[in-house]
Amino acid sequence: MFLKTVKIFLSLILFAFSTVGQINMEDSTVQVVGYWYKGDTQSYTISDEKYKVNGTDTTDRSFFTYDVDILIKDSTADSYTIEWKYSNYKIDSSENVFLKKILSIFQDLSVEMKMNEMGGIIEVINWKQIQEYANNAFEVLKKELKNIPNIDAVLQQAKHSFSSQEAIQANAIKDAIQYYNYHGGKYKLGETLTSNLQLQNNYGGPPFDTDIQVVLDEINLEEGNAILKMFQSVDSKQLTDATYDYLVKMSKSMDLELPPRDVFPPLKNETFTGSRIHGGTGWVIYSIETKEVIAEGIQNIEERIIMLK
Repeated sequence: MFLKTVKIFLSLILFAFSTVGQINMEDSTVQVVGYWYKGDTQSYTISDEKYKVNGTDTTDRSFFTYDVDILIKDSTADSYTIEWKYSNYKIDSSENVFLKKILSIFQDLSVEMKMNEMGGIIEVINWKQIQEYANNAFEVLKKELKNIPNIDAVLQQAKHSFSSQEAIQANAIKDAIQYYNYHGGKYKLGETLTSNLQLQNNYGGPPFDTDIQVVLDEINLEEGNAILKMFQSVDSKQLTDATYDYLVKMSKSMDLELPPRDVFPPLKNETFTGSRIHGGTGWVIYSIETKEVIAEGIQNIEERIIMLK
């Protein structure tokens, strides 16, 4: 009877440590690491909402959802191969023809990524396949949407996100970047970590200086998870300069009249990301990212929510 009791006690201890293995309550720290095995899967629903706020008015709203199935295709001592398979795109507006067309071309797209042993993204493996897929799709869109004003310029800008492996890794997998944002780091409860990184310039120029602040906001020992939050701010002058230079190049084909640079309004680009992550496995339970770009008092807001099914 005593041995049986000991075995039960040990099994409960092992279960507890497997559940919160990355949460250390002695020093109130959490290390976000992916503990995954070949064949593991998780499914998520992702929603994306964009809108503009001018004073008390909200305009230009678009909202769509899609599903992603994550599969651990391979697992070694120092890396993972992970597939994100997209499906079931739905948009709630019948008016946004361009967005509906864009979403339709990415039905059943798969993205394969190589990750390090912590769960951080190393590279997109099938980027050439994604690039070819996207380029062919944009050619079809160019023909189908030829009557939309300035469609060539719009598609050209969209194609830039698929122009190279680096561009695809910076722009075409934004939900995966959001998902794995905290993987590989160790965080202490209530302590704010600050850093500076280079964010890719989608206009083709030098990358932007970006300030980052990360904080471990909550440890839920009972449920074995933690909440992490991040605030990201792009250098306003660099962003404004790059935007203005791009508009100068596009002004001829789009018949734009630009003000002089010294009176062109400054731009702000700020992003807030909050994620609840399971402590024992590194799977994300949910993640919310809100990006806000401000120009002349008008807020352009995008919110992406990743939710475990």
